Amino acid sequence: MKFDIITIFPAMVEAALGEGVVGRARARGVLDIGVHNLRRFTTDRHQVVDDVPFGGGPGMVLKPEPLVAAIEGLRAERGVPGAVVLTSPAGRPFTQAEARRLAGLGHVVLICGRYEGIDERVREMLVTDEISIGDYVLSGGELPALVMVDAVARLVPGVVGDEQSVAEDSFSRGLLDYPHYTRPAEFRGRKVPDVLLSGHHGEIRRWRMRQSLERTLERRPELVVEATLDQEELAALRDVQRTRAAREGSK
Repeated sequence: MKFDIITIFPAMVEAALGEGVVGRARARGVLDIGVHNLRRFTTDRHQVVDDVPFGGGPGMVLKPEPLVAAIEGLRAERGVPGAVVLTSPAGRPFTQAEARRLAGLGHVVLICGRYEGIDERVREMLVTDEISIGDYVLSGGELPALVMVDAVARLVPGVVGDEQSVAEDSFSRGLLDYPHYTRPAEFRGRKVPDVLLSGHHGEIRRWRMRQSLERTLERRPELVVEATLDQEELAALRDVQRTRAAREGSK
């Protein structure tokens, strides 16, 4: 999997990419991640990447020339990407399904926006996707780009040592993850559920499935509507819903 990240703060991005599973996968060559300073693609002595907006208004706008030069230069040096993604609050929401789609492309370029945004002509000419990681405002696109790289990288074979862990992550099938416990079996009066100590793998699997459904219904009920559930999970969901309805009715 290949990523190219265009930013005016390359040190900020490099620092994060050197840690954790992404850092280890990058060191092993499983991930090929290029971090590119936008200022390198300017032609003036002061390496200016922004200017005031036409029509007036606050803030600055990233200029088209260095961004277009960066993307075209990366195409020549690193190959044509499957997607050129602009991190933007105006983009569609980033989801696990979107992460899977990007992982299947093999090569993704990420543009980290700054200031008031980028010149609209860059969007029209070269951007294929605009993606947002949430309905809030950040100082720039570096953190969203890192979030996307991390989520996509986990889906690349060889990045995470235990691929079963990836398969069972929250949102992997549209549901939130079940609760996790480790030693000690009792901590400050709180005990690990007996079923997890039973050694009965079938009961443990069913308990985890039910916990996942209950947690999703409680915290993110809208996810259940689009979740991919098998017949056993659908039956468990109906039982959870009946239990919740009975509990609500008894209040």
